[in-house]
Amino acid sequence: MQHKTEKIILGIDPGTTIMGFGLIKVVGKQMQFMQLNELQLKKYDDHYLKLKLIFERTIELIDTHNPDEIAIEAPFFGKNVQSMLKLGRAQGVAMAAGLSRQIPITEYSPKKIKMAITGNGNASKEQVAKMLQSLLSLKELPKNLDSTDGLAAAVCHFYNSGKVETGKSYTGWAAFVKQNESKIIK
Repeated sequence: MQHKTEKIILGIDPGTTIMGFGLIKVVGKQMQFMQLNELQLKKYDDHYLKLKLIFERTIELIDTHNPDEIAIEAPFFGKNVQSMLKLGRAQGVAMAAGLSRQIPITEYSPKKIKMAITGNGNASKEQVAKMLQSLLSLKELPKNLDSTDGLAAAVCHFYNSGKVETGKSYTGWAAFVKQNESKIIK
C-alpha cells in the first residue's frame, strides 16, 4: 500500500458566536499554511439556525478543500452548564459534518493544543497566535483569535500524528458509537 505523502488537516474551534477554522497542508514532514478564517454567528439569535450554519460551513470547507483529517478543539468541562451545552452542540454538528463525509476526527482539549504549540498548557490566545505566526510564517494575524485557535488545533494534530497517544478520535459513526456505548443511554 502506497503511503500518501501529502495530507490536508482542517482544524476547528467550534463556538456559537464564532467558529474559527484553519487549514494546513502536510507535505512529507513539513507543514504549510493554507487558510484561516471564521464564521461569525453573533447576529443570529436562533440557536438552531447557528447549528445549521456551523454544519453547512463545515461541509462547505470539506467539499472545497478535501481535508484528510479533522482536528477539533473540545473543552470537556466549564463553569456554566448552559454555555457548555451550547458549545457541545456546536462541536457535535461540526463533528457530524466530518463524520457524514467519512473524515477521521480527533478531539483535543484546549490545554493539549496550547501545550503542543507553545510548550505551555496555560498559554494565552495571543501567545498561541504569535507562535503560529512564527511557525507558519504568517504575515499578519487576524484581529479575532478564534481562527488562530482553529489553526492551532490543526497544528496540534500534525505534531501528534506520529504519536500513538492523541485525543479521542473517530473514523465514522460506527466507531463513534462503539467508543461511546457506555455513555449512550439505551
